[in-house]
Amino acid sequence: MRQRWNAEGGYRQVLVLAVPLVLSTGSTSVQHFFNRIFLSWYAPEAVAAAMPAGMVSYALLCLFLGTVGYVGTFAAQYHGAGQEGRVGAALWQALWVALAGGLLCLATAPFAPAFFAFVGHDPAVQRHEVAFYVILCLGAMPALAAAAFAGVLSGLGRTVPVMWVTLGGAALNVLLDWLLIFGRWGFPALGIAGAGWANVAASLAMAAAFAVIIFGRGLRRRYGMAAWRPERGLLLRLLSFGLPSGVQYFVDMAGFTVFILLVGRLGTAELAASTIAFNINTIAFMPMIGIGIAVSVLVGRQVGRGDPAGARSAVRSAFQLTFGYMAPVAALFFFAPGLFLAPFAAQSDPELFPAIAAVAAVLLRYVAVYTLFDGLNIVFSSAIKGAGDTRFVMAMIGAMSLGILIVPSYLAVAVFHADIYACWGIATAYVIALGIAFLLRYRSGAWERMRVIEATPSPGA
Repeated sequence: MRQRWNAEGGYRQVLVLAVPLVLSTGSTSVQHFFNRIFLSWYAPEAVAAAMPAGMVSYALLCLFLGTVGYVGTFAAQYHGAGQEGRVGAALWQALWVALAGGLLCLATAPFAPAFFAFVGHDPAVQRHEVAFYVILCLGAMPALAAAAFAGVLSGLGRTVPVMWVTLGGAALNVLLDWLLIFGRWGFPALGIAGAGWANVAASLAMAAAFAVIIFGRGLRRRYGMAAWRPERGLLLRLLSFGLPSGVQYFVDMAGFTVFILLVGRLGTAELAASTIAFNINTIAFMPMIGIGIAVSVLVGRQVGRGDPAGARSAVRSAFQLTFGYMAPVAALFFFAPGLFLAPFAAQSDPELFPAIAAVAAVLLRYVAVYTLFDGLNIVFSSAIKGAGDTRFVMAMIGAMSLGILIVPSYLAVAVFHADIYACWGIATAYVIALGIAFLLRYRSGAWERMRVIEATPSPGA
């Protein structure tokens, strides 16, 4: 243990980088957790609508989020290769993509009523879905800009500022949720619309805070942050490697979005139970996203230095740490689901919620099973993406999302009229298959020969 702790790529090196990121992504899961709790207290239709509307919005955002966030790999490889003056130019290419992505997300808002009417949920749920989705579209641009800033800081190993900004944004979001959903302290009671406005305000605040840090005197000159003009070669490289990452996030989220929309056809109680189970799942999933970001940064840095052995050591340490966290959480999901459901029941309708909780308790046992394989998914997909193997990740998630999750779920609901437990069995099989696929790709070693940056400094690239 002592040798593993202090070795290159050992536990200490991984944790120094990852702990602030774990706290950052963990704060996001806490934010969503409280958001869903407040909405469950407000109305069953509101909490039922939050998941599908939020997932549709996030699925579209992910197409650009994965692209702009991939600038962190560029920053890590530039840093490892000693080309730190190119980091600012890479950031600005990501910000131009964020601007375009935010405008495109906003352009979809007028189509929300027709889309959610087509999905066919209960009319009361549809009204909440439309209101939530439209407001979330307004926050797309600042959310994308914040992701670009956070990606660069993480890629440079400056994860503590990322932690503080993200924690502050999450705290602001939770406070505004409480004020605007229920109408506290003289604020209007806006219900699910209040949750949407809280999200937008928090995204704006985080983007502003990151901008102050990034463009401050300490970083601006060292990393070339004044290089704001579009660079055709660098922009194309970011799109070449980052867009498959964005498509991967989009397809993965779109698959689960279709899944949750299909589950919604089974009834409001089933949809609310699934929303709660997925929300509780973020307790295990979101903190480990921080480990995944750290893995991508460490792999990118070592690839930039030409040291794949150091990258492999970091990946091994990260997986052991991830499994050490996820295994006890999965045990709690399986054997003590009531522990996680109690906050949702606290102020919910005592006549309606027990039926929802009974279904959610069973669903958490499915979550317990696939959570362990999610560790494989997070660590090994992040590792190969950190080297530049984004097209494989995109292709694998696309094929499995369609073949294992979407089509079987549609057949189960629309053709065979299966119950919610059959649907969740399909989702569990999908996560298991993904984890195994990324483990095998990592073990093949193809990622060791990849690189996303130019071999030598070329400012005009």
